[in-house]
Amino acid sequence: MKKQIIKLSVVGLSATMLLFQSSCTKDYINPNAATEDQVFSSPQGLTGVAVGLQRVYTAGRASSLYNRVTINGLVTKELIVLNQGNTGEYQLQLGGGSVDGTNSLMSGLWTSSNKIIYDADNVIAGAKTLADKGYASGLIGYASLFKSLALGDLSTFWEKVPAGIGLNVGFIDRAQGFAKAITVIDEALTAINANAISSEFTANVPAGINLPNALHALKARYSLYTGNYATALSEATAASLTVKSTFNFTTVNLNPIFETATSTNNVTAAIDNTTLGLPAGFQPDAGDKRLAFYTTTAYASKILGFAATSTAAWPVYLPGEMILTKAEAYARQASPDLANALTELNKIVTKTPAGDVYGVGADLPMLVGPYTQAQILDLIYKHRSIELYMSGLKLEDMRRFARPNAERTRNLLPYPFLERDNNPNTPPDPPF
Repeated sequence: MKKQIIKLSVVGLSATMLLFQSSCTKDYINPNAATEDQVFSSPQGLTGVAVGLQRVYTAGRASSLYNRVTINGLVTKELIVLNQGNTGEYQLQLGGGSVDGTNSLMSGLWTSSNKIIYDADNVIAGAKTLADKGYASGLIGYASLFKSLALGDLSTFWEKVPAGIGLNVGFIDRAQGFAKAITVIDEALTAINANAISSEFTANVPAGINLPNALHALKARYSLYTGNYATALSEATAASLTVKSTFNFTTVNLNPIFETATSTNNVTAAIDNTTLGLPAGFQPDAGDKRLAFYTTTAYASKILGFAATSTAAWPVYLPGEMILTKAEAYARQASPDLANALTELNKIVTKTPAGDVYGVGADLPMLVGPYTQAQILDLIYKHRSIELYMSGLKLEDMRRFARPNAERTRNLLPYPFLERDNNPNTPPDPPF
């Protein structure tokens, strides 16, 4: 990816990364700030850039979090646009050829993801040179979390993803992108297991994320996506169902979905509070308590759940995702274990709001088989769609469960013009 200029300023333990207009490689030009070598060779500088990764991922309408959730929600028909003047969002709702390389949400996610990967690489490399290995393992784990999320986001929405960071970089298949994210996570877990994360590091980064649990959860997610069901099972088991890992927000740094959608009632909305956009046969039961968790009729956006207030925390993963990952892995392995798949699925079906650390619970009667593999997989898809509503994961689920194209407005996104205009290796756009 071609070089563009982005200004970076690091002060103490905070990093502000703005004006990213490139794809991958960046030059930093700011004579009043610390040099790049100074930033990436000290614990303070490295921590400042690491904290900046979370800001790029979560802050405002330009964030990866807003763009990931909104793109996914609109193309999978979880969300609708309230005001067609929100052009980028409306293009995604229309889908097909209405989404082109100019789409602002798509370009934003592409840019923020590549920015995160670039900075995370520098943090990881710099951390490896530090004498304090406990502090270094924290930096490596923290940067690797955001790098793996960025790789996962790119691999979810694009057919091919950049192979690295550099001038005229090549591309790899999206499956290789998920595999690359898993490698990043493995290296981080190795560093953490070798040297426990120091309390000093933990005190210097935003509270909310339990790194080992979050890394295991993401490895379970991406292992499921790549068909490595044994690893998906073991990693989903390793991720805690009772310890939260969240992106936290304040009255200064607002929850981006609340800030843009919930509070304005003028951008996007939950499609309804009964079907969640699911087709007949997959829609929530009338008594499903997750409907009242995620949606409301009190205002036009109907969005509740993890975007109900300006300071609502956003989960890195949900316990329900890990349980459903195990159910799907059991059902899809070479010798399907439908009994254990149904056992895991029933943990979701019967889970009460009080029995979930985030309050997500269907509280429905237990499912009683026998079911065929196809029937079990249909039920898993149904409950993933409800349990993980507005998580940004449904598009990948729709492809994995071979749902018809008519249920979504795009299957994969075209490449942003900012990439195509600067990198001759940019692949052709997918037809849908």
